[in-house]
Amino acid sequence: MQPAHILFLIIGYFSVLILISYLTGKSADNKTFFKANSSSPWYLVAFGMIGASLSGVTFISVPGWVEAQGMSYFQMVLGYIVGYAVIGLVLLPLYYRLNLTSIYTYLEDRFGTYAYKTGASFFLLSRTIGAAFRLFLVANVLQLLLFDAYGIPFWVTVSITILLIWLYTFKGGIKTIVWTDTLQTLFMLIAVGVCIYTISDELQITNIFSYVAESELSKTFFFEDVNTGNYFWKRFLAGAFIAIVMTGLDQDMMQKNLTCKSLEDAQKNMFWFTIVLVAVNFFFLALGILLTNYAQKNGIDAHKDQLFPIIATKGTLGLATAMFFLLGLIAAAYSSADSALTSLTTSFSIDILEIDKQKSSKEQVQIRKKIHILFSLILIAIILVFKYFIADESVIAKIFTFANYTYGPLLGLYAFGLFTKLKVMDKAVPLICILAPLATYAINTATLASAGFDFGFSLLILNGLITFIGLYLFQRK
Repeated sequence: MQPAHILFLIIGYFSVLILISYLTGKSADNKTFFKANSSSPWYLVAFGMIGASLSGVTFISVPGWVEAQGMSYFQMVLGYIVGYAVIGLVLLPLYYRLNLTSIYTYLEDRFGTYAYKTGASFFLLSRTIGAAFRLFLVANVLQLLLFDAYGIPFWVTVSITILLIWLYTFKGGIKTIVWTDTLQTLFMLIAVGVCIYTISDELQITNIFSYVAESELSKTFFFEDVNTGNYFWKRFLAGAFIAIVMTGLDQDMMQKNLTCKSLEDAQKNMFWFTIVLVAVNFFFLALGILLTNYAQKNGIDAHKDQLFPIIATKGTLGLATAMFFLLGLIAAAYSSADSALTSLTTSFSIDILEIDKQKSSKEQVQIRKKIHILFSLILIAIILVFKYFIADESVIAKIFTFANYTYGPLLGLYAFGLFTKLKVMDKAVPLICILAPLATYAINTATLASAGFDFGFSLLILNGLITFIGLYLFQRK
């Protein structure tokens, strides 16, 4: 695959996104940017959320996990079903009843200002680091495949990457993203389909479902050792809580749902989104089996996150497969990053600055535009820190994992608010939410060292439980 091919692909891809932005951003105001005037068709929201949920990290990593872990990840995917049911039946009715723009406004009504600002701050921290990490991975791929050939430095690559997102989101915001995410999800699914078809043809597979079922790598359920991270009930329960927290308590994901015309539409969106997401994850895992077997058969030394990129771009699958892979990777990464930039702008505007309460409509628009630019610059700065100051991808991955700790306090806050009628000492909430992740990390380290017990993805549950206990101890009489 030549750099010129990639350049033409990127130019064509973003030309389409900017055209969509132009068509959806006409006469846009803050109501359009934040809630798309509450007029989004539910089926577009449901389909577009697939791409935003998966991201470029998932696009590369899930197939790469199969060689070492089989299809154990699907245990977590099954847990998602329970989590999304809770979102549809509990959280969405709450958000629509309160007519929220930012979901963290609920915390102010339930606990007070300190809890409200704390919840929003944890989201801002987590989503900023997460979005920067995802874009860092994609910028590295683009640098290697394209920009190095033209002698363009990495900082320029990153700046161009963020500028392109800013260009098609700065006016229409979430209204534009509902449509662009739909298109990007379509590109991503086509890319996966093309890769599965091409490799199946190379391996002369007639029935992919039988092939996957008969593979030694298709083992899905693990009940043997409770101490391991892939034990069924750990993965299943973690999947349920991860879905609740990283979708239902995440402004990024919920902002799309809140653009639907009614609660009923939003619930239909969540129902169909769940079905499609489960199916898509199955095909990602099936692709992992195909890629692993293809690599072994053809003597390709590629593993984990390198497996999919190397086979797709440097193997014998042809130019079309390489182009579709890159298109799918860019689509997966940008469908996650563009909504992240918009939700960060929304949360900071509404939750931290409270521009909807203090400013005129014209002033609100001007402030929102400045915040949008500010977060674009922050993402660029964090990515450059990853590249030039940390420069160790294993450390960066740990930072991204640590960012998941910030969702635990949100889980504890919402659980305490929804399932008890107790009041808390509002000023104590920030301290509780800071200490809970630290205690979680200490407990996990101690149990792993002393008993070999790995909480794995269940750390989120432990984190939320510690937050819940802390809130109970500091309840207000």
